[in-house]
Amino acid sequence: SSRSVPSAAMASDLTSLLPPHWKEEVTRWLEQDMPKWDVGGYVVGAERTHASLLGKSPGVLAGIPFATFVFTHLECEVEWLRDEGHVISEAEAKAKAPVAKVVGPTRNVLMAERTALNILSRASGVATAARAAMDVAVEHKWHGKVAGTRKTTPGFGIVEKYALLVGGADTHRMDLSAMVMLKDNHIWSTGSISTSVARARSVCGFSTKIEVECTSQQDAQEAAEAGADVIMLDNYKGEELKKVAKVIKAQHPHVIIEASGGITIDAMPSYFSPDVDIISQGSLTNGYDTLDFSLKVPKPAKFASRPRAN
Repeated sequence: SSRSVPSAAMASDLTSLLPPHWKEEVTRWLEQDMPKWDVGGYVVGAERTHASLLGKSPGVLAGIPFATFVFTHLECEVEWLRDEGHVISEAEAKAKAPVAKVVGPTRNVLMAERTALNILSRASGVATAARAAMDVAVEHKWHGKVAGTRKTTPGFGIVEKYALLVGGADTHRMDLSAMVMLKDNHIWSTGSISTSVARARSVCGFSTKIEVECTSQQDAQEAAEAGADVIMLDNYKGEELKKVAKVIKAQHPHVIIEASGGITIDAMPSYFSPDVDIISQGSLTNGYDTLDFSLKVPKPAKFASRPRAN
């Protein structure tokens, strides 16, 4: 049976994954945006207002916990009208349908605005790309998973990795400590795949997987025989990669085969195979499109009635 991409209800449980320091990260983003004083905030003052957070692009809504903290940290209240993982339709985007309502002191609402929107637009962009890729996998009834990579934005990787999960994709390794990945530079530096794997295993122990980047069938066979848990076949064309994957799987059925290296969403089907378990795409967190959101307080009637041009 084919799998389905995780629902919004499942995605809403992801907040419990976040490390204790995630709120400190968001606080730093606010501090960077207002290192001294806010003249615009002085102009509007602290009178309470309400604002609508509008979703203006179709795609997957993501980043709600982070945006919520931006508002609550600045003493505002936010009510989400759509759940994490909600797919904003073309019709909703065209109508600029609100996804949340924000209430609080006017200066605080406007102080939170840009940081919250930056988070939502980028997280939603990642989740939308991840969902699109996973939809292709499900459509073709492929057994494997689409994954991101470590090509994340410095300082923002926690949101991008989180958004991959909202979109239904795999995060891949979170950081250098999460899994051993011996890439070409590691292998070329030691001069031996087998030596590199043995040296890694001597310190990482039984609980950590070792992945080896391979650019030839000989590399892949040596890595598998040395005890690698994951073989990354890098920069192969689809048909060629599937041939190598079939040979490795026949010899080492428990080894995980990952296809990587510039694989676009359009090219993905050419890599689908019972012998390929993971397709990783750096573009999911590196060069992704963003979604458009805006935050609007009520527009006074005297401004609403003014023509844009006389």
